[in-house]
Amino acid sequence: MTTSFNDYPLFASGHFKALVIGASGGIGRAFAEAFRSDSSCIHVEAVSRESHGSFDLLDSESIRLQSSLSSANGPYDIIIDATGALEMNGVGPEKSLNNLNADHLMDAFRVNTVGPAMVMRYFAPSLAKGASIYAKLSARVGSITDNQKGGWYGYRASKAALNMMLQTAALELQRKNTNLRVVALQPGTVRSKLSHPFVSSQSHILEPHDAVLGMLSAMKTLRPKSGAYFVDYKGAEIPW
Repeated sequence: MTTSFNDYPLFASGHFKALVIGASGGIGRAFAEAFRSDSSCIHVEAVSRESHGSFDLLDSESIRLQSSLSSANGPYDIIIDATGALEMNGVGPEKSLNNLNADHLMDAFRVNTVGPAMVMRYFAPSLAKGASIYAKLSARVGSITDNQKGGWYGYRASKAALNMMLQTAALELQRKNTNLRVVALQPGTVRSKLSHPFVSSQSHILEPHDAVLGMLSAMKTLRPKSGAYFVDYKGAEIPW
C-alpha cells in the first residue's frame, strides 16, 4: 500500500501526543513509527521491556513506576497498549479440552488480561482531557458471539476477559471525560514472529504497517459514546 499515515489524522485540530506500550513488538513498533511520521504528533513515548529494562507486564510495581516516568511527557491524547501473546512459555493455544493445563491458563490471563488491566489502571490518568483515545489490541477470537469454531481456550477466554475490563473501565473513565473513546482493536492476521507458527494456513496476512494504517483509519471515525468500542482494522464493529 502506498497510502501515507498522514492521510488519516486522528485529531481534527491542533497537535497531539502519543504513548505506545509494547513498542518492541511488530504492531507496537509500527504504531510508534506511524506517530513519528505524523507531523501533528509532537511527542511519541515508546515503552517496552527492551527500551525500559525495568518495565515488566507481569510486575504491577514496574508498571506503576514506568507510568510515573512517562507521565512527565504527557498528558497523552492517545495511548496504545500493544502488549499480549499467543504462546505461553513456548506452548501455543489449546485445541481441545484434553489440552487444558491450569498453569498455562493462568499464564494466558496474566499476560492478556491482568497485565493490560494494570497498565490501564496506572497509565489512564495520563490521558489528556477532551477527545482522547485509549486503545488496546484485542482479538476477534475474544468475541463470545463470534465464536463459531471453539478451541484456543486460554487465548479466547483471556481476550474476552480483557474486553470486559475495557468496557468496565470505559464506563468509569467517561464519567469524568465524556469525550474519551476506549477501543478494543482487532488488527487482523498480522505477519510477526509471534504469529508465524499460527498463520501458515491463512491466505490474507497483513504487514504491521498496513494493519496499523487500518486501525488508525478506523479510530478516526469513532465518535464519543458510552462504553467501549470493539472494532477491526477495517473499521467494522465486532459483537462482544
